[in-house]
Amino acid sequence: TKSSPSARSGPISSRPVDSSVRSYVVRVWVPDRPGALGHVASRIGAVGGDVVGIEILERGAGMAIDELVVTLPGDDLVDLLVAEIGQVEGAAVEEVRAVDPNRPESSTIALLAAAALVEIEPDKRLEHLCRDLIDIVDGHWAAAIEVSPARVLVELGEAPEAAWLAAFIEGSRHLAPGEGEAMAPPDLAWARLDRLGLAVAVGRHGWAFRARERQQLQLLGQIAAGLLERPPA
Repeated sequence: TKSSPSARSGPISSRPVDSSVRSYVVRVWVPDRPGALGHVASRIGAVGGDVVGIEILERGAGMAIDELVVTLPGDDLVDLLVAEIGQVEGAAVEEVRAVDPNRPESSTIALLAAAALVEIEPDKRLEHLCRDLIDIVDGHWAAAIEVSPARVLVELGEAPEAAWLAAFIEGSRHLAPGEGEAMAPPDLAWARLDRLGLAVAVGRHGWAFRARERQQLQLLGQIAAGLLERPPA
């Protein structure tokens, strides 16, 4: 089936947005040393911002990639916020995007998605999983495919061709952990549901998937594989 990712259903709902609050996800590279993140938080506070959520997405080579949820008193302060963070030695902003201030943290959304997979009707689980993947990672598309022969089972948004996805996912099977992700387009993440011969993939435009996000997807894939039945031929 193919449908729009904007027509979402499930446990992840939004309360009315407080128009006086601007909430942003700020993805920032920070030197992986004591006090560096504190300096970033201080700069955010200097422009009237408040850090209300922190998630460490990846660490390595002396750097950490952190995703901060920041509230600001106005959207005209975003450029100033980026400039202030850039004043911290070694820090750089990778991405800023506006979000609903009532949106749960991604780890909470992942738990809600896992709970929904258990409770929802079996024949709706695969599509529901794809919808929730889009919510978890702010994705633009998601798809569930049968790997061999390649065919689309669920498509939300404009996903790549099933044959390409299947060939790529199958080709990464025998690579060492992390090598497949290193070879993949940075805006593509996937999980194999090997017991069923299926895979789910999610993509977004403009910013890369990081290690923690890929791990969340793999774990949700394992849960889904234990709950789903193989679709009919």
